[in-house]
Amino acid sequence: MADREIPDPYLDGYARILADASVTGRRLTREEIESRRTLGEHAAEAGHGLRALVGAHLAAARSAWPGIRGPVDSTLAAMQQAIDAFAEGYERAQRLAGGREEAARREFIDDLLYGRSDLGRLAERAERFGLRLSQAHAVAVAQGPDDYDESDAVTRQVERALITRFGNRSVLLATKDGRLLCVAPGHEGEILPWFAKQAYTATNGGRVAIGRAHPGPGGVVQSYEEALNALELAERLGLVGPVLQAADLLVYPVLTRDRQAMADLVVHTLGPLNSARGGAQPLLDTLTAYFDCGCVATEAARRLSLSVRAMTYRLQRIHLLTGADPSDPAHRYMLQTAVIGARLLDWPATDI
Repeated sequence: MADREIPDPYLDGYARILADASVTGRRLTREEIESRRTLGEHAAEAGHGLRALVGAHLAAARSAWPGIRGPVDSTLAAMQQAIDAFAEGYERAQRLAGGREEAARREFIDDLLYGRSDLGRLAERAERFGLRLSQAHAVAVAQGPDDYDESDAVTRQVERALITRFGNRSVLLATKDGRLLCVAPGHEGEILPWFAKQAYTATNGGRVAIGRAHPGPGGVVQSYEEALNALELAERLGLVGPVLQAADLLVYPVLTRDRQAMADLVVHTLGPLNSARGGAQPLLDTLTAYFDCGCVATEAARRLSLSVRAMTYRLQRIHLLTGADPSDPAHRYMLQTAVIGARLLDWPATDI
């Protein structure tokens, strides 16, 4: 729109103001300045570009110049005041429009992620932001050491990286509850890993979780919740790695689906560890390290800063107290499942 012809109404009274102010050497009156601001607002709302509008003002001044009898300095000063007031009104209208757009965007994100709107209406609104909710979408959520919003430098950095790499590919970048999130079409498998890489760098080592792709408006919600749950699981289980795939963590929700059954397993299997000197936690940490490194005692000892002899003693102590031998494949699955349950239920710090 910036290069189309500028209608005369946006220049209304401009030549007269220049001629009068130039002859008298006066500054523009408050009414004249406000009239320029109002015209600037109207031009912005009509979608005209500021560059073309300033050019039209300069061209109009050039056309009127032969009829202006005042000093050049006075004419140029009046031009500066008039164009500055016009640009101020233009920018004010753009800020207001930007604020309304941002408010609409935040409202849409809330409705999309929490399903608080009619699905048909939600799909219509989604097209405004480049999403076609009839397709499958996946969501990635990035969490860093700080909270982020749309105006944050981290958000802008990630957004620039996405636009530079993918252009306009129906990708929505937003923030929610201090986290960055990216919604991408499910068939565009390269977008969310790229987002994860950029978010990890921009947040100085934050963690990113990627939900699975699901169809329809409800699919975005489901993928978002999967990503959030993955972040929570990583925190509770101490999972390593900057990028988490929700698909790789499906076993954990299955294990905790029957919380009471899991609590019974933890108490029955690991409860005897409470009678050890120092309580259950040191021996639980021993089992965690042992299972995490593939049941290699020497590696588990290194991770715990223990001697191999001390590690062996702890494993024997666990066997004695629980009746289950961590090195015996017949006992290992039960012990490892109980250890995972203890971490998920925050046992023994929390009574279950």
